Amino acid sequence: MKNLLSTEIFKLLKQGKTYYALAAIFIIEFLILIGAYFQGSAIIDILLSNLKESFYFEGTLLNGNLMIYLILNTLWFHLPLILMIIISGILTTEYKDNTIQTVMLQPVVKWKFISSKFLVGVLFTVVVVILTAFSAFFFSYLFFGKGDLVVYLGDLNFFEAEDAQNRLQLAFLSGINSMVFFSVVSLTIAVLLKEATKTWIVAAFFLILTNLLQKFESGNTIFNQWFFPKLNNTWQYFFYNEIPWDAIIHNNLVLFGYTILFFFIGIVVFNSRDIS
Repeated sequence: MKNLLSTEIFKLLKQGKTYYALAAIFIIEFLILIGAYFQGSAIIDILLSNLKESFYFEGTLLNGNLMIYLILNTLWFHLPLILMIIISGILTTEYKDNTIQTVMLQPVVKWKFISSKFLVGVLFTVVVVILTAFSAFFFSYLFFGKGDLVVYLGDLNFFEAEDAQNRLQLAFLSGINSMVFFSVVSLTIAVLLKEATKTWIVAAFFLILTNLLQKFESGNTIFNQWFFPKLNNTWQYFFYNEIPWDAIIHNNLVLFGYTILFFFIGIVVFNSRDIS
């Protein structure tokens, strides 16, 4: 298993598209920061000019904490999409190049082979989210400094700079769970479909559908608390005045359960199929 993991890591790092994906993520970050640098201050001053007369803010409204929050909101669609393409590719590429048949001629246990891909996919996802968080904090604070954070979630919520930083860090940590879920799903789709183009289309459709269902309002408790589309925005809960820890823990545990389920489905399906 150790050799399989090291081999999968090597193959992932040798793929050119891995680095294109990382570059795309950082370019999106820079575009957000550049756009805010030239236009954000004027827009925020217009929108919140009346509030400035009633509230005291440490620093400016356009600050690093607000930039990180904007990056979070932007990346939670683009980031899973990029990750799903890369992670699914570690299997679809094997089918396309017919290397999987060669691998299976070796004394390799099928379930260990596919498990190593899932584990490397999870590891890669965690590393990418951490790098994204680090770069977001570093460049946002470098160019915009720190300050109070204003967030609108039904009501305007205000957080002092230090409190905002802690909440943003927790949001990224919670987001790792969501990103891992999408990565595992994409690899399971790759197991089912094998072909790269079909896998990417279905994975993108799955992500879009999940985002649409997330916005669907329902009074059904089962739908709101147990259906995975409603669990992927748990990171936003850290920006309520009173953090609902019970809901955050519940949502992350249930979403982790869905991740294990898709992980298990992928392994069972791959292990039961003939490689052709």
